[in-house]
Amino acid sequence: MTSVMIWVFFVLLAIAVPVAEAMTGGVGVALWLDGRSLAVIAQRLYSPTQSFPMLAIPFFILAGSLMMSGRFGVYLVNIARLLVGNFRGGLGQVSIIGSVMFGGVSGSAVADASAMGNALIPVQKAAGYPAGFSAAINASSATIAVLIPPSIPLILFGLVSNVSITDLFVAGILPGLMLGVGMSAAVWWVARRRDLPRAPLEGGFHAFRGQIVSAIPALLMPVFVIGTLRFGVATPTEVSVMAVAYALIVSGLIYRDLTLRGIWEAGVETAMMTGAVMFIIMGSSTIQWLLTAEQIPQHLAVWVTSAFSARWMVIMALNLVMLVVGMFLDLPAAVLLLGPLFVTIGHAIGLDLVQLGLMMVVNLSIGLYTPPVGTTLFISAAIAKVGIGQTVKALAPFYLVALVVLALISYVPALTIY
Repeated sequence: MTSVMIWVFFVLLAIAVPVAEAMTGGVGVALWLDGRSLAVIAQRLYSPTQSFPMLAIPFFILAGSLMMSGRFGVYLVNIARLLVGNFRGGLGQVSIIGSVMFGGVSGSAVADASAMGNALIPVQKAAGYPAGFSAAINASSATIAVLIPPSIPLILFGLVSNVSITDLFVAGILPGLMLGVGMSAAVWWVARRRDLPRAPLEGGFHAFRGQIVSAIPALLMPVFVIGTLRFGVATPTEVSVMAVAYALIVSGLIYRDLTLRGIWEAGVETAMMTGAVMFIIMGSSTIQWLLTAEQIPQHLAVWVTSAFSARWMVIMALNLVMLVVGMFLDLPAAVLLLGPLFVTIGHAIGLDLVQLGLMMVVNLSIGLYTPPVGTTLFISAAIAKVGIGQTVKALAPFYLVALVVLALISYVPALTIY
């Protein structure tokens, strides 16, 4: 049945059927050909929607949407310009530093790519940046958001692997900062070769200290989330609700730019993003059931450990599989599909599951700016009004940085285990 499900799944993907429907369709055809009842599909579609920890996803999305609905985005860009504007290629550096700070609010690479791209790509092009390079900076730096807590992909991995979401959040901070530093270095190197301008903030700290002070409450959201989780004050789901209350207080009482229209738009955006994620979760649940029933994870773990003689070779094989899968599937779908399989392999070779989770998210995030299904790649290229080919060519140094960080996370456990 498994082979039938896989073939049907990829055929449906090839004819542009949405991922969730392709998952369910593959399982349905496999069960039908095997003469089994299709009622199990309805049961498996319903089952994951009853998970209490799953509520953290819409609430974290809503908190980020509420926070970014007002002036915080302008404050964020100005702070980034104040910090790195004097460096060569300052506007490119601003995009990366802004993504690091934005990631602590949104947890979504797509939201980051849209917000930061619309704010900075036109300014970069006006300053003389090649359109492809501007799109490349935005597409790659947006993926930092999936590592800096709160991170939706890390929540999903925690749910499918039974790993502490708190541990995953804490472990994601250092790799996220490593990506930010590495990408900043790449921007500086390219900017120096192309003689791109600096972008200091006119007036400096004194002219914008009011904005900087105003932005501090929003920038403290990841500190609030991690601190609350780390000290056991609340569960991740409870913290997500508290984050929404925090966002309402900051936007409504401190910034005073939260309108009924803004709340409505944030709610609509949250509903759309949550619906997309939940459909994928429901579809992946059917595949997970079929794989478990066929004992595929156990068979795969036995085959991998016998086929590769060394632990480092198994880790490399896992990374290669994730790189390929990430090129064709969106990050949430890939995490939900590969997570249960790789957790079994991780147990077999003694790989810490927190480390595995970070490997998976960093690896699959590369697919977000890699053809043929790179979400942040297409968003950034559309904003910059440039071809995909030019953008991919300009992405070369950012791919190198991401692969170096991935290698460090894969083979240096101290970077992700605390």
